[in-house]
Amino acid sequence: PPALSSQPHSLAGPQIVLSVYGPDFFGHDVVRGYGAVHVPFVPGRHKRTIAMFVPESTSRLQQLTSWFTGRRPEFTDPRVVAQGEGREVTRVRSQGFVTVSFNVM
Repeated sequence: PPALSSQPHSLAGPQIVLSVYGPDFFGHDVVRGYGAVHVPFVPGRHKRTIAMFVPESTSRLQQLTSWFTGRRPEFTDPRVVAQGEGREVTRVRSQGFVTVSFNVM
């Protein structure tokens, strides 16, 4: 039999990772939030509310500079959002919620 991976996320099943973008005050397209949710396996209709978050700069100077330039912190790899591994050292701010409906057959 194949060996199971020691990584906890491998047993959790498929996920949907969201990256939401929108214009800022200057019209730059910036990240509005990231979030992830596991896809349910049980047949039926399922509604999930996803807590969204955005990465933040670590210093006030970086925050001010990124606001003026429109270059805000972003994740380049969606696995950071899905796994959560290593995210505990990343400064993030809560940024609302997104509700998703699943129809599983």
